[in-house]
Amino acid sequence: MDDGAMHGDDTTDPRKAERGLTASLATAVRLGARKGGDRARAGLQTVVDRIIATAPRVPVRELATLREQFPGLGPEQIADKLVAGAVHGTCTVGAGVGAAAMLPVPPAMPTELAAEVVGVACIEIKLIAELHEVYGLRAPGTAVERATAYLDAWAAERGADRAVPAGVGAALSGHLKRELRQRVVRRTVRSLPVLTPLMVGAAVGAVLNRRDTLRLARRIREDLRTRQVPWDALPE
Repeated sequence: MDDGAMHGDDTTDPRKAERGLTASLATAVRLGARKGGDRARAGLQTVVDRIIATAPRVPVRELATLREQFPGLGPEQIADKLVAGAVHGTCTVGAGVGAAAMLPVPPAMPTELAAEVVGVACIEIKLIAELHEVYGLRAPGTAVERATAYLDAWAAERGADRAVPAGVGAALSGHLKRELRQRVVRRTVRSLPVLTPLMVGAAVGAVLNRRDTLRLARRIREDLRTRQVPWDALPE
C-alpha cells in the first residue's frame, strides 16, 4: 500500500478546513451582531424611560415669573434669553462628554452618552415649556399632563397640541415611545463624532449641542408664533 493510501483518512482537506473556519467566523459575527443589537435596543429603551421619568420633574418657570426675571422685555426678547440659556446648558453637557472621550482611559462611553442625551433632553424640554409660557400657549391640564405634552413636543420637534390635555398614560403609549426612540436615535447619531478618534474634545461636543439646540428652538418658535396669544389676552 502506498503512502497516499496509508494516510488518506488522516489528511485534512485544507479547503474544507477553510470553509469550516469561515462558517464559524460568520456564525460568531451573526451572534455578536445579534447580541450587540439587543444591547443597543435595551440601552435605547433605558434612555427613553429615563427621559419619561425625568420630564415631569423638570422645573418650569411660569410666565409671571419670567416677566419678573426679565422686566421690560417682550415675548421675543425673553425667548431669545431662554434660548441662549438653554444653548449654554447643552454646550456645557456636550463639552463634558467630549472631554471625557479624550481621557487616556475613557469611562464607559455608552453610559456617558446616555447621560448626555438625558441631560440635553431635560434642558431642551424645559426650554420648550418656557417658550410655550412666553408665547401664551401653555399646554392644558395638570403639571404632569403638561410635562407629557412638552415631552411629545420635544420628540416631534414642534409645538405642543393644545386641543386636549395629554393624559399621563400618553407617556407610556406606543406612539410616543416610538417618537422618543427615533428622536433619541437621531440625537445619539449626531453625537457619535464626539466619540470618534481625531474628532473628540470639549469643543466638538459643545458645537454639536449648540447647533442642535438652536435648530430645535427655531422650529419650536416658528410653530408657536403662528398661534401666539398676546399677554393682555391671557386669563389672569
